[in-house]
Amino acid sequence: MKKSISRTEKRGRGRPASNPTSIHLTLAPAPLAEVDKWIATQEIGLSRPEAIRRLVEMGLKAKAKG
Repeated sequence: MKKSISRTEKRGRGRPASNPTSIHLTLAPAPLAEVDKWIATQEIGLSRPEAIRRLVEMGLKAKAKG
């Protein structure tokens, strides 16, 4: 009987990482309320992490222009 192929490293579940760096962010209630208010004006189903990524992108683009 043939031996099964054994892997030396265990694969994680889900989509392969595209090498992102994870950060932890703590917001006070007032800025968090502003983020939530901004989310309410955006497309349906936007999560807080995605909203914060978009706001960071917008801030960096605005900084580059001005």
